[in-house]
Amino acid sequence: MKFLDQAKVFIKSGGGGAGCVSFRREKYVEYGGPNGGDGGRGGDVWAEAVEGLNTLIDYRYQQHYKAKRGGHGMGKERTGAGGDDVVLKLPVGTQIFEDDQETLIADLTEVGQRVLLAVGGNGGWGNTRFKSSTNQAPRRANPGEDGEERWIWLRLKLIADAGLLGLPNAGKSTFLSVVTAATPKIADYPFTTLNPGLGVVDLGPGSRFVLADIPGLIEGAAEGAGIGDRFLGHIERCRALIHLIDISGDDPAEAYRTVNAELEAYGDELADKPQLVALNKLDLADEELGEGFAEELLAAGAKKVFTISGATGAGIGELLDAVLGFLPDRTATETNAVEIEDVPEDGSGDWSPI
Repeated sequence: MKFLDQAKVFIKSGGGGAGCVSFRREKYVEYGGPNGGDGGRGGDVWAEAVEGLNTLIDYRYQQHYKAKRGGHGMGKERTGAGGDDVVLKLPVGTQIFEDDQETLIADLTEVGQRVLLAVGGNGGWGNTRFKSSTNQAPRRANPGEDGEERWIWLRLKLIADAGLLGLPNAGKSTFLSVVTAATPKIADYPFTTLNPGLGVVDLGPGSRFVLADIPGLIEGAAEGAGIGDRFLGHIERCRALIHLIDISGDDPAEAYRTVNAELEAYGDELADKPQLVALNKLDLADEELGEGFAEELLAAGAKKVFTISGATGAGIGELLDAVLGFLPDRTATETNAVEIEDVPEDGSGDWSPI
C-alpha cells in the first residue's frame, strides 16, 4: 500500500427534506384539515479514527464525500426519513485543517475518536405546523435547510514513541530493519527512503515501543526543502529522538549542527525533545576515530554519544536501553494492556474462587 500523509477532500452534509402540503381526505369528513408531514433531516459528515490504517491513500482517488438528503414529508403527517451519514475513516494521528491549511479543526489521537465536520440541514415544516385559529387550511410548507459544504485538508502525523532522524544515508533504514521486523528499502545512496516508516522494538515483556523512521533531512528542511517540513511533522509526537550520524562522513559535528538547526527552525519544541546521538557505521572505522568524533560531538552540544553499527549490531542494545529511560511505563503499543494488581511474593493474601 502506498504511503500518503496529506490529502484535500470536499465534504457536504445532506440538505433537509421539504415539508408537505396535504389535507385529510376522508368520506363524510367535510373539513379534514391539513395533515402534511415535516421533511427529514439531512445526513451529517463525521471523521473517525480507526485501527489498522497508516496512510491517507484512499483519499487521493475519492475526494468528494456527500451525505444523503433527508426525505420529503408526506401526507397523513408522515415525516420524511433522515439522510444517511457519511463517515471518513482516518488513521490515528490525523489532523484536520480548514482550506487555509492553518486553522485546526480536530486532531484524532485515539482509536474511536469521532468529530462532527458538517451538520445536516433541518427538514422543512409541513402545512400542519402552520394551522392556527385564523387559518384552518394553510397551503404553505417550508423547504428543507441546505447542508454545509467546504474543502478540508487531512494531514497525517505518525504516532510513535521514538523517532529516527539524521542526514541522508546515515543508516536509519538499516537501523530500523535490525531492531524491528520492518523491511524498509536499503541501498548505498542518499534518499533511499522516500516515505516515513514504523516498526515495533521488542526488548521483552513490558519493554516494547514504536520507532518511526523519516527520510533524510537536508539544509532548509524546516522551510520545505525536500518536503522536509512534512517529514519533521511525523516526529512531533515522539517522546525521544535518535539522531544517527554517519561516522564515515566528512564532518560528523557539522552534520549534528545542521540537523539541530533544522529542528530549531521547525519549532513545535522539537529541539527540546530528548535526543540520543549515535555515531553509526562503526564497522567502517576504528574505535580511536570513533572516540575522536564523539569528543567533537560533545563539544558541539551533544550530552552523550553512542557508537553503534547497524550492520553488526554493536552498541545497539545500550542505545535502546537508553531510549526506554525516556518512555512511560506503558508505551503506544501497550495502551490497551490490562493492568494486573500486585500480588505478594509469598503468595499470601485473600483468595476466593468467586
